[in-house]
Amino acid sequence: MKTTMIRSKVKYEKVSPDDGYIDAQFIKLPPKVPWRAIFLATFLFSVGTVLLVIGSLLFTGYIDVKYADRTYPMLILGSLMFIPGFYHVRIAYYAWKGYRGYSFDDIPDFD
Repeated sequence: MKTTMIRSKVKYEKVSPDDGYIDAQFIKLPPKVPWRAIFLATFLFSVGTVLLVIGSLLFTGYIDVKYADRTYPMLILGSLMFIPGFYHVRIAYYAWKGYRGYSFDDIPDFD
């Protein structure tokens, strides 16, 4: 067995002390506010709240129920709209107030 050594034609250079980075690269820009997502979350939160209140009043009997089969779908639909709406409105409010750990980057943007 004969081992041959391959010589590379790559020339090596000493790395300069300047690493090519500047401080401006690491400055975090203020996040863009996702207005459409916030409006959608506010819509879901408000309509979900109305549906939950009406469904609860129908369920407890404070509103006369002509068709009792409409109570549960109203409660379920209200819950499905209220939960994500409340979650995203809360994140938007905390980000707007500047609480630590909350940012507008946490809200998905539809653009």
